[in-house]
Amino acid sequence: MTVREDRVRWPNGSVGIYGVVDKPDFVIVVPRAEDGFWLVEQYRYTIGRRAWEFPQGSWSGKPLGDQYALARLELAEETGLVPGELRHLGHIYEAYGFCSQGGDVFLARGLTAGRPQREPTEQDMVHRLVTDREFETMARAGEIVDAGTLAAHALYLMEG
Repeated sequence: MTVREDRVRWPNGSVGIYGVVDKPDFVIVVPRAEDGFWLVEQYRYTIGRRAWEFPQGSWSGKPLGDQYALARLELAEETGLVPGELRHLGHIYEAYGFCSQGGDVFLARGLTAGRPQREPTEQDMVHRLVTDREFETMARAGEIVDAGTLAAHALYLMEG
C-alpha cells in the first residue's frame, strides 16, 4: 500500500491537494450453498469491531496467478471450501473517492468442505452458513457492513 498527495488543478482552475491510497486489486467470493451463503466474521481494526462479510483478499506479495486463482485461494484459506464452479460477476471499486483499489467479484458454487488455512491475522476468524433471509436480516441489523460484500450480494441478485 502506498499513500500519496497529488497536486491537482480542478475544473474551475483552482489548485489543490488530493490524497490517494494505492493498493493492489482484491477479490470477493460469494460462496453460494443451496439456500444461503457462507460468510466469515472477523475483527476489523479500522472500525473497532467484528463484522460478517464474504471471503475476500488480495495477493500479499507478488501475484501467484490471476484473479480466479486468488478467488480460489481466499475461499479455501478463509473457509476451507473448494468450488466446483467459479464465475466472474463483475468488477467494483469499494472506495474510489480516495483509493485506486478495485475488486473482482466471483460466484462460487458446488462447494466441497475442507479445512481453513488462515493467515496469522485471520486466526480469530470464524465462518458459517447463513440463509438468504438471515443475510438480509444481518445486513439490516448492521452485522454486515462491508460495502464490498453488499455490492457483491447485489451483483449476485442481478444474476437472477
